[in-house]
Amino acid sequence: MMSFGDDKIVRKSPEEIEKMRRSGQLVRQVLNHVKALVVPGASTMDLEKAAEKLIAELGATPAFKGYYDYPCVLCTSINEEIVHGIPSEKRVLKTGDIVSVDCGVVLDGYYGDAAITVPVGETLTEELRKLLEVTEASLYKGIEQVKIGNTIGHVGSAIQKHVEANGFSVVREFVGHGIGTKLHEAPQIPNFGKKGQGVELTEGMVLAIEPMVNSGGPEAKVLGDKWTAVTLDGSYSAHFEHCVAVTKQGPMILTQ
Repeated sequence: MMSFGDDKIVRKSPEEIEKMRRSGQLVRQVLNHVKALVVPGASTMDLEKAAEKLIAELGATPAFKGYYDYPCVLCTSINEEIVHGIPSEKRVLKTGDIVSVDCGVVLDGYYGDAAITVPVGETLTEELRKLLEVTEASLYKGIEQVKIGNTIGHVGSAIQKHVEANGFSVVREFVGHGIGTKLHEAPQIPNFGKKGQGVELTEGMVLAIEPMVNSGGPEAKVLGDKWTAVTLDGSYSAHFEHCVAVTKQGPMILTQ
């Protein structure tokens, strides 16, 4: 689900960032609503229908549905699925599963995009609990580096170091992205790298930072549906995402 167009970085005014904060708040509302529905026996289509209804009620437009012909408003990726899992009546959640829910909306012409990974039921293994904790923590390690004068490499390096120090691996085929009046804008934001490499962060940039972390190796493949990305070794994968603005005061999370 990636297209970076003409690779021109678009910096946003404070007014535009405020519009993006509103779309980001709306995404968070949808994710919180869907999270409460993640229970054993629910299907991923149940989550999809609830999200679609709420997005409509809130007066926004789903960002994903119809984007490169993607059929749904959510991506729901279970266990070894990394990203872009398509909701289905047939995919029923079971105790001990983890499900990543990725949602985007457009409100007043500006995009919001965020993701969470949620345990199903109360009996998650210790390793999966750690995978979720480390992935979410790595997102915040990356966000801490969103400062004027730092680079994209600062963000990726912070994420990668935290993930690998905990014995997990970072997916390399899929990356974060700039966001604004398009869902995917320049620059690309890998979840790995070296401080000082890549584009320098300047005021008004808005970044969708989204570590995808595997319990096994980093390799991925895309299934025959042309969307669902899974771990090559069948290990589990977690995904968390926030949209973050670069400001003089430091990182501003728009999807809190």
